[in-house]
Amino acid sequence: MKSKTFAPSWALCSALLALPQLAAAFYLPGVAPTSYKQGDKVPLYVNSIKPVAAQDALLHSVMSYDYYNERFQFCQPEGGPSYVSESLGSILFGDRIMTSPFELNMMKNETCKKLCSSKYDTQSAHFVNKRIMQGYALNWLVDGLPAGQHLLDDLTGTTFYSPGFAMGTISTTDPDGPTFFNNHYDIVIEYHKVNGKEDQLRVVGVIVQPASKAYKGDNLDCNDNGTPPIVLQENEGSETQVTFTYSVYWTESPTAWATRWDKYLHVFDPKIHWFSLVNSAVVVIFLTVTVTSVLFRALKKDIARYNRLDQINLEDLSGTSALEDGVQEDSGWKLVHGDVFRTPSHPLLLSVFLGNGAQLFVMTGFTICFALLGFLSPSNRGSLGTIMIILYTLLSFIGGYVSARVYKSMGGEKWKLNIGLTPLLIPGIVFSTFFFLNLFLWANGAAGAVPFTTMLVIIGIWFVISIPLSFSGSWLGFRASAVEPPVRTNQIPRQIPPATTYLKPIPSMLLVGILPFGAIFVELYFIMSSIWFSKIYYMFGFLFLCYGLMIITCAAVTVLMVYFLLCAENYHWQWRSFLAAGMSAGYIFANALIYLLSKLSLGGLSGTVLYIGYSALLSFLFFILTGSIGFFSSWWFVQKIYSSIKID
Repeated sequence: MKSKTFAPSWALCSALLALPQLAAAFYLPGVAPTSYKQGDKVPLYVNSIKPVAAQDALLHSVMSYDYYNERFQFCQPEGGPSYVSESLGSILFGDRIMTSPFELNMMKNETCKKLCSSKYDTQSAHFVNKRIMQGYALNWLVDGLPAGQHLLDDLTGTTFYSPGFAMGTISTTDPDGPTFFNNHYDIVIEYHKVNGKEDQLRVVGVIVQPASKAYKGDNLDCNDNGTPPIVLQENEGSETQVTFTYSVYWTESPTAWATRWDKYLHVFDPKIHWFSLVNSAVVVIFLTVTVTSVLFRALKKDIARYNRLDQINLEDLSGTSALEDGVQEDSGWKLVHGDVFRTPSHPLLLSVFLGNGAQLFVMTGFTICFALLGFLSPSNRGSLGTIMIILYTLLSFIGGYVSARVYKSMGGEKWKLNIGLTPLLIPGIVFSTFFFLNLFLWANGAAGAVPFTTMLVIIGIWFVISIPLSFSGSWLGFRASAVEPPVRTNQIPRQIPPATTYLKPIPSMLLVGILPFGAIFVELYFIMSSIWFSKIYYMFGFLFLCYGLMIITCAAVTVLMVYFLLCAENYHWQWRSFLAAGMSAGYIFANALIYLLSKLSLGGLSGTVLYIGYSALLSFLFFILTGSIGFFSSWWFVQKIYSSIKID
């Protein structure tokens, strides 16, 4: 017996111990390396200009802009810039990669090379100065690596590369002073010799050190530290002449190509992250084990007592009040056996939610596993978004099958409406909300606005691939046999007695929803920082662990609520289990609002609407996901307990 119980435990411990290593190994290269020879041209691409934390550590905007927006007046290559092909996920995440006029040749240093000169009028100067004050950063790509700044983590004492670099700076001595526009770039590129061969040189790091220099005439001495910084004048009728220059320095590095992303993937305050995660895991596991042991102990006694009472022939007894009181006292959830499988209100809507929830559940699991195993490399930009769209599309078959099977088991008769609504209702809500928010980006001329052609591609994928797969899944679901309940349903519904306070809908939802939220709270903070502060998220090992904890917590706590609900003779468990588990999405949305007040300072209406809109959209999808987990775990539980007792 000991060996049987020890082996799974040892396997589980080994898997948990391997999670951090898997998380650290996720960034194994997902694209083939490019080798250069000395003098070969190394392309430098420019990406959209995105906001990051300003000097006050707050995010002041969520709008990104094209690098070649006419108001920035950055230098363009001869013949004009051209777009670089991108994946669907990269476009949806706001990348707009284009060619640039920078000339980089492997191992060839350049000093104070002139790009072009531009004149900034009052409006352009005001626009650029405002973006500098909001903390906007330039994003360049060299051989797939983001150009960043070399920073020091004061807490751990380690150095790392932060993707992107500042468009300009604000005077540190005078907060109300002028803003300095960076017009010179020192580009430091690290290269590695493969096996010491001169003809196999690979880029393993890119650092840009921007500077503001007000050149006088043709004197382009960028190494002169006495050159004053340049300030774009906003006075009426004034123009500011700006000359853009750059220098290139190549340095050999021992860093191998396969580990070049190590310097970009930095965890701020890792000890607190580990402590919070372990603390959450211990609390959740302890709570789940306690709930499960108490629940099954009570159920075991209930089932044994009910079956023992069924064997007693009450007609042979004298009918004493003590026995009758005992029977009545012991008749908790068994009293509602004739109503517990009664069709809930709005079964069509519930089945559509559950079908899409099952689809999201499988998609999320597969996506995290792919990322955990290293298939979604940050060097392959947009791979995360692309794989999520592909998986959600292909898994429409599962959504249609689950929705149809559940609807048939609930005795639904509007099967045509079920087949049509399953692939149209939830995706339609998501697409409509996304399109509405995209209008704000279009109106503000933001680079994050998804092009109309990309919208047509998404609609094409939806109607050509997703909907037919959902239809085929629904067809198989309706052909399959319904999930038969273990007990018969009475014709006349039983009256439900008044519930205690904690079993009423709102209190029970608040109690159940907070526990799954607590399981993912720590990781949610890092995910939100990655989304809104343009940071690279790579801790998929932690995310995998949090996802598993969330599933266990969501199922256990919802089952416990359903047990208490049935003991209180309330058989309306279907919607209650779905809404109670889905309430964790309400906590996520509330957390997003707190994050808005504490970490963001969005002055305009558009930015606030975009933030709240995207947060509400993600919370809605999480509501469908966790609600489905709660329903199916409760359904399994109810089927299990009522099939374990004898009903005449």
